[in-house]
Order: sequence, then structure tokens, then C-alpha cells
Amino acid sequence: MVLGAAVGFLFPSFASQLKILGDIFLRLIKTAVAPLVFLCVVVGVTSAGDFKRVGKVGLIAMLYFEIVSTIALAVGLLAGNLLGVGQGMAETTKATLAQGKAPTGATAPHSTLDFILNVFPDNFIGAFARGELLQVLVIALIFGAALLNLSPEKRQPIERGLNTISDAFFEFIHLIMWCAPIGTFGAVAFAVGSSGTSVLLSLIYLVLSFYAVVILFIVVVLGAISAAFKINLFRFLAFIKEEIYIVLGTASSESVLPRLLEKLPTYGCSRQSVGLVLPTGYAFNLDGTSIYMSMGVIFLASAYHVPLDLGQQLGILAIMLLTSKGAATVSGGSFVVFAATVAATGVLPLEGLPILFGVYRFMSIAIATTNVIGNSVATVVTAKLAGEFDEVMARDALARMRAEKALAA
Repeated sequence: MVLGAAVGFLFPSFASQLKILGDIFLRLIKTAVAPLVFLCVVVGVTSAGDFKRVGKVGLIAMLYFEIVSTIALAVGLLAGNLLGVGQGMAETTKATLAQGKAPTGATAPHSTLDFILNVFPDNFIGAFARGELLQVLVIALIFGAALLNLSPEKRQPIERGLNTISDAFFEFIHLIMWCAPIGTFGAVAFAVGSSGTSVLLSLIYLVLSFYAVVILFIVVVLGAISAAFKINLFRFLAFIKEEIYIVLGTASSESVLPRLLEKLPTYGCSRQSVGLVLPTGYAFNLDGTSIYMSMGVIFLASAYHVPLDLGQQLGILAIMLLTSKGAATVSGGSFVVFAATVAATGVLPLEGLPILFGVYRFMSIAIATTNVIGNSVATVVTAKLAGEFDEVMARDALARMRAEKALAA
């Protein structure tokens, strides 16, 4: 991103020719979107069905995940609107709009009835070929529900096959992400060459705003949830501070999953609840990813002058509730799933994706950290609600932590 900004600033004429690099990356991303949405949603639906069969803990966890994920998405949308992220890029997109070129992904207005009709596919393959992401979502939901109606003997081979295809497809996405720095270089060079440093200032403002919002979410939302269940959030964060440090260094929530699976039972959660809730939360309870996606939506809408009324924003929130599932299963997954969401809306511009990727590394640290903290709190809350939490063990764990800290001092 820095190199692209330098080239755009020093050689604006040459930088205008580099837009093709961002366009190529954008095309590669678009090839991945429809299959990614289908696989994530189908696997998510079947996993949720199995998860509910494990009983009380599973039902409580699923309810908690959906409520808190919705709150995180709403917080991101509200913060994005109030903070005005993306508005500083108005000059960047003015030339494109003045020439009458609609951003890729923008569509002509439809009536409400037309919109509802177009959500439902008339051809299974055609929805994928045309890139109609809402139709792909509908197909995936119906297909996933159909799998749940099969007997376990028939369903399990199909689930294994889908998981294998999903693994292979994530490797395909991983290869595409290797091209991301080149696409970002071209997109940023073109943007800076066209409009100066306003794009950089807008991105810096987005990053700072995002960090402020996730900190507020952890302190206020997760703090309130913790207080409601008599959990001292800051003492709990001190209990898992080593895992938080690892995530801050690696920007990967997966890096601490094995450690948390061993550590949270010592805090008083039953091993059964930890083994069930924590890994599943990595797919269904991604608070940091949810805030990133919703703020990113507002950033693109503001930057490219796409007005979104309350109804449209609520519709996009509903889409994000589906597409956000499984974002942590691949490196850069939050960005890839965000790209899928942007495409699924049909109204948001895709041109801004390579530019946004330029700051994704900085934001991914906060995304992963918030995801880990959110899932750790979710595990403890679920264990308490299910009656599988030992208060004495929790007090003993905190007492040992304080004693070790005193000895170290």
C-alpha cells in the first residue's frame, strides 16, 4: 500500500495505468464469491443442526451466538454512520460518477416486489453463473435444510464431501490472496494518482475508528454481558492475557484455540461445554469480523455515494448474519467473506475492495483479538447458563493468578 501511494503521488500519469492490477484482483475475488457463500452456508446449516442435537448447551450457545453477532453487526453499522467513515473519499470517486460510470455491483432500482421475486432463483446453475448472490444464499439454505432431513447414514457422506470440497476451495482462495498485495498496489496507486492523499487519510481514519469501536464493544457490550453473569471482565481478560498477546502478535485467532481448550476448564467451565462451544464459536460467533464487515459496508457506501436507507441496511445486516459464518476458517477469511457480502448486496461497489485490503493487515489484529475475547466470554456465559460452571474453581484460578503475579513482582 505504501509503495502504491508513493508511485501514485510521484508518477500520477503512470499510476493511472496500474488500475488494471486492481481490476484483475477484483475479478479473481469475484470468481470465488458464489462457491464460497454456498459452501459456508450449507456447511453452517448442517453444523447448526448437529449442534442443536447435543442438547441444552448447544441450544443456549446458538441463541447466544446469534444475539451477540447481531449486536456486533448493529454496532458496526451505527458507528460507521455516526463516524462518517468513507466520506473523505468523495473526491476519489467523483470523476467516475461525473462520467456516468456506475460502480461495479450497483444496479438499477427495483420495486419491492421485483426485489423479492429476484431473490428466488429460476435455475440452480444460472444463479452461480450470473453471480446472483442472494439467489445462491437461498439455494444454500434450502440445500442445507434438505440435508438435515436425510438420515445420518445418507447425510454424513455428503457432509464429508462438502467439507473436503470446502477445504480445497479455501486453498484456491489462499492462492488468490497471494495476488492481493499486487492488486492493492495498483488500486492505491491509481486512487492516489487520481485524487492525492485523501484516500490515505480516509483509510487511516477507518482504521482508527475501527479500533475505537472494537474497544468500546469489548468494554461496554461484552462488559455488560459479563457483569450480568457476575463475571469480572477485566480479571477474566487478565486470566487469558497470554492468549491475547499471541493473537496480537499473529493476527490469528486459530493460533490460541488449543491453549484456550486447555485453559478455560481450569477457570471452572466443564470440559464438555468448552469442547463444544469454543470451536463452534470460531464459525458462529465472530464479533470482530461482524464489526469489520458492517463498518466496511458503510465505508464503501459513503465513499462511492451509494445512499443506504434503514431498510437496506437492515437487509444487508441479515445477509451478513449468514455470510459471516465460517470467516475464520481461512487466512484473510474476514476480507474474503466481506467481499462476498459486498457482492451479495447488489448495490455496493466492488472497486473499493482492493483499496480496503491495503489496511486489512492492520485491522486483522483487532478483528482476531475481538473474536477470541468474544468467544472466551461466550464459553463462560454458556457454561453458567447450562449449569456447567464451577464458581469455586474460577475463584481459585484467579487467586492463583494473583499469587503468581505477586511472586513475579
